[in-house]
Amino acid sequence: MKKLSKILLLATTILLSSCKMAVLDPKGIIASSQKHLFIDAILLMLIVVIPVIILSFIFAWKYSAKNKDANYTPNWSHSTAIETVCWLVPCIIIAVLATMTWISSHKLDPYRPLDAKGKPVIIQAVALDWKWLFIYPNQHIATVNYVQIPTHTPIRFMITADAPMNSLEIPRLAGQIYAMPGMRTQLNLMADEAGSYTGFSANYSGNGFSGMNFTVKVGSEQQFNQWIGKVKRSKHRLSMHAYNLLARPSENDKVRYFSHSEDKLFRKVIEKYLKPSNTERHKS
Repeated sequence: MKKLSKILLLATTILLSSCKMAVLDPKGIIASSQKHLFIDAILLMLIVVIPVIILSFIFAWKYSAKNKDANYTPNWSHSTAIETVCWLVPCIIIAVLATMTWISSHKLDPYRPLDAKGKPVIIQAVALDWKWLFIYPNQHIATVNYVQIPTHTPIRFMITADAPMNSLEIPRLAGQIYAMPGMRTQLNLMADEAGSYTGFSANYSGNGFSGMNFTVKVGSEQQFNQWIGKVKRSKHRLSMHAYNLLARPSENDKVRYFSHSEDKLFRKVIEKYLKPSNTERHKS
């Protein structure tokens, strides 16, 4: 039995050694705060879980048929001490968790600007079938399935959809935020460490959903500026006509660069769902 336990433990260790949980390996200030909240919540709940597990074994041993020294009290039905512990401890834990959740819900609000120096980099994200379009309005460029940002710089995503409702998530930098047609959501984040991270769609949206992944490259400000210059040399321009072609359903799209994007394209994508249709106009 001991040999079997050792073999199972070794096999589990080998299998888990190749796993990387993005939530537990944050590379940004928002993701780090979420990690600490996650761990703190688990530790608080273990205050109840661990004693229950231990007591389950103790009771099974103490009151087993083999233990003749255990007290037999068939008429026992109440203990004030046990009732106090069983109710007071969970109530305290729930109160602490509620306080933590209240504070963190405001502190980690995705719409809340970060307390960081420097002007934020604005990125407008549009969820399409089945790809992500990222527009850099201040740099007048756009990309498909690729984002590049500088380290230690606040990033502000403006998010919408020109397809079924979706959700954008970059686990190592921040949590998910929904993308909905006719609406604009926000996500503020900042990367602390250079690297290449994965972003993806976290909401099923059709056949090509599994291919809606994108790369987030984090580097120095100099690397970011060099990349902007590289994109601006692209021969492709994101006119309204080019956008309409891009918005057609396609799967597993490769990275594409556009050296120029049409003015207020992001706003036009949102507003087209706010205008009444021709049918509604005729009815009125």
